[in-house]
Amino acid sequence: MLSDTEVKHQVREFYDRVGWQTESDGFYQNASYEDLRPVSQEYIHKCHLRVLRHLNLRGRYLMDAGSGPIQYPEYLEYSKGYQYRVCADISFVALQEARKRIKAHGLFVVCDIANLPFKSGCLDGLVSLHTLHHLPAQEHVQGYQELHRTLAENGKGVIVNGWDNPPLTVLFNFWIRLYERLYARFKRQSNAPVSQQPSTGKSETLPGRGTFVRKENAAWLQKEVGSLMPISIWCWRSVNVRFLRTFIHAKSGGKTWLRLIYWLEEVFPHFLGRNGQYPLVELRK
Repeated sequence: MLSDTEVKHQVREFYDRVGWQTESDGFYQNASYEDLRPVSQEYIHKCHLRVLRHLNLRGRYLMDAGSGPIQYPEYLEYSKGYQYRVCADISFVALQEARKRIKAHGLFVVCDIANLPFKSGCLDGLVSLHTLHHLPAQEHVQGYQELHRTLAENGKGVIVNGWDNPPLTVLFNFWIRLYERLYARFKRQSNAPVSQQPSTGKSETLPGRGTFVRKENAAWLQKEVGSLMPISIWCWRSVNVRFLRTFIHAKSGGKTWLRLIYWLEEVFPHFLGRNGQYPLVELRK
C-alpha cells in the first residue's frame, strides 16, 4: 500500500512524464481519457460551460486548483472576468504549459491542494476539475476544507469529480457489457476480427496505464463535507466516456441523443448530479 507521500509522487510523475506530454496531433496524452470525436463535441462543450453558472463572474483572483495546462478552450472562460487566474498544480510541466496559454493573466504555484500556501479568504472564486480524486483517501475532506478556507466572503467555487460507481453508471455498464458480448459474437459469426470495430477517433482506446485515483460517492460527500460547509450538488455530466464511445455515433443520430441527455440534465440537475457519473459541487462562503 502506497504512503501519502508516494501517492503524490506517483501523481506528479505521471503528469510530468505522461499526462501533459503532447503528441504529434497536438493533443495531450491525457486527452485519451476524454471523448474528442466530432459527434460528442457540442455536448462536451455545453457541459464545460455549466461551470460558469456557479461562479462569481468577476473578481481579483480565481484559483484553478489542479489546473493542468488549461487544456480545453472553455476552461479559459472561467477567469475572463478576473484580474488573475491562480494556477495551482503539483506538476511543474502542467504549469509550464498553462503559462504558455494565459501568460500575464496567470500566477503559477507548484503546490499540494490539500495544503494550499494561501491565506484564508483571499480568493473570489475557484475551480477544481478532476483533481481531488488524486489525493490519498484520508485527505479528501482536507482538500475540500482547504479550498473552502481560501474563498473570500461571498466567494463561490466549483469542484468537478467523478463518483465511485454511481447508480446510473452501474445500470449503463450492464448494457455496455451486453453490447460488447453481442458485438463480439457477431464478429465471430461473420469471420471478421473483433478488433476491426469501426474507429471512433483518436480517443477510442483508453491508455493502459494511469495514476492513483480514489473516488467517493454522493452519500459520503453529503455526510463528510456537507456537515462542514455549504455545498450544492448539480449535474456536470451524467454519462462517462465509455458510454459515449459505446452508444453515441454519428450514423445513429448521436448528436440528437446527446441533446436529449443534455436536456434531461437541465431538467433534473440535482438527481442526475447525485446519480450520474460527474457531479458539479458548488461551494459557497
